[in-house]
Amino acid sequence: MLKVNMNKKILVTGGAGYIGSHTTLQLLEAGYQVVVLDNLSNSSAKSLKRIEAITGESVDFIEGDIRDAALLDRLFQQYDFKAVIHFAGLKAVGESVQQPIRYYQNNIVGTLNLVEVMNKFGCRNMVFSSSATVYGDPARLPITEDMPRSATNPYGRSKLIIEEILEDIFAADSRWKIINLRYFNPVGAHPSGLIGEDPLNIPNNLMPFISQVACGERDQLSVFGDDYETVDGTGVRDYIHVMDLAAGHLAALEYLQQQKNGVCLPVNLGTGQGVSVLQMVHFFEKVNGVRVPYEIQPRRPGDVATCYADATRAERLFGWRAKLDVQAMCRDTWNWQKLNPKGYEP
Repeated sequence: MLKVNMNKKILVTGGAGYIGSHTTLQLLEAGYQVVVLDNLSNSSAKSLKRIEAITGESVDFIEGDIRDAALLDRLFQQYDFKAVIHFAGLKAVGESVQQPIRYYQNNIVGTLNLVEVMNKFGCRNMVFSSSATVYGDPARLPITEDMPRSATNPYGRSKLIIEEILEDIFAADSRWKIINLRYFNPVGAHPSGLIGEDPLNIPNNLMPFISQVACGERDQLSVFGDDYETVDGTGVRDYIHVMDLAAGHLAALEYLQQQKNGVCLPVNLGTGQGVSVLQMVHFFEKVNGVRVPYEIQPRRPGDVATCYADATRAERLFGWRAKLDVQAMCRDTWNWQKLNPKGYEP
């Protein structure tokens, strides 16, 4: 284990969630001291216990909310944070359309509280969990970071507004070092099967839906649209293994810490390869030897036909590139699902 980072205390907001937990695990393995702040609204503290079991390292966990400015103030008084990795936020597109006030309150106001306290205590290094949703319906492919931004729902708009807020903060004070990581479609789980994606209620994403159908938790998969101009008519996305995604956060953090001057940059994290919904279903069946019954449904409003990243900036700036293939994504997802058919709850 690298002991060089042991004096580096990192605050991970939303660190008990899907991507946050995998990043917390890799931070511990890299020798960082990690403090997780999470309100557990869409996560489980059991993920952190399992991380401790995997790594043999301890996580300081505070159950709390980024909207609680007094709590943030106490945390920054207690810990000498060197950087913040900011995951905490609501993330369901459909729900955001139904509850826009809740999304803006949680995601935007919470982030404003966080950066205000960071500034007060002189902690100006942030890796922000943004999203490829800020590209809206892309004008061309692959998607590069300089393409126009737009949003088609309150969730995506909250990510876009936060990016713009962080850009304004940097423009006003160039001591800030900020990376806005724009994820494409995270899938997979830790190879141990001890931590993974545990969606509440009906999954919003393809992969947990596939695995829940495969294990009999759900009857069949709904495939929305088979008349797009793609290889088989179904939507094409850039799926990235969550372990690669977590490694991207570490690479971004280390890049920020090496910079002598302030910086504020968007960076895509994806594989640069598109995979269709039906291709993913067939990969999953073949890799895991299971059946995934599906039914074609009408297109969903707001869905785009094809979306995949140009991820060369991440490689150029901090030497990161996705390493795990679709087979690993399917294998690790199924391993997690088999070991945890009900997620973290027994």
